Amino acid sequence: MSDVMTYLPGFAAAYSILLVAASSPGPAVAMLLGIATTQSRSPALVASAGIAFGSVVINLLTLLGVGLILSQVAWAMTLIRLIGAAYLAWLAYGAFRKAFNAPPVRIGEVAEQRPSRLFIAGFLLQVTNPKAIVFWLAIAAIGATAGGGAGIVALFVLGAFLISFGCHGAWAVFLSASPMRRAYARARRWIEAGLGCFFAFAAFKLATSRS
Repeated sequence: MSDVMTYLPGFAAAYSILLVAASSPGPAVAMLLGIATTQSRSPALVASAGIAFGSVVINLLTLLGVGLILSQVAWAMTLIRLIGAAYLAWLAYGAFRKAFNAPPVRIGEVAEQRPSRLFIAGFLLQVTNPKAIVFWLAIAAIGATAGGGAGIVALFVLGAFLISFGCHGAWAVFLSASPMRRAYARARRWIEAGLGCFFAFAAFKLATSRS
């Protein structure tokens, strides 16, 4: 217990950064908006778990030093950035297709996707985002687990997963509420078009980013 207490200040500093980042709207929240309003709360929570698991994978890689290596190898970061941009562009295409080619949808008409597909979608969105790698490198710089054994690392990773899932899960619950779903049904085309513009802009910024 005394060992854990020693690491608590570092954990608190790292988790405070994670809490702010995971709570902020971005591509993940935009994805959850589309899932929560067209399907239901459970599918959105499954996607949230995929996002959180993606964060854990990046967290482990940075702790192992792989993230640091990627940050120093220009071609590797460029490749990851382009993969992330391509995935965001694909999401933009899907949103635009729903906005312009699909008839209006009433609540309950959209079939839920398989949990595995939703989980993978959330996971891929997170692990193909180079900004997430940079973010975890910033957390790694705090050294929250420096000198700790496997138990300390496991405890830190577990906490990071719970925070990420908690924040994104809260978005999933909020966006899947009945008033939000009814509002989506009334303004579906505009919302999907807005999501398409957001994903397209994010893909462009990611593809052209020099950082």
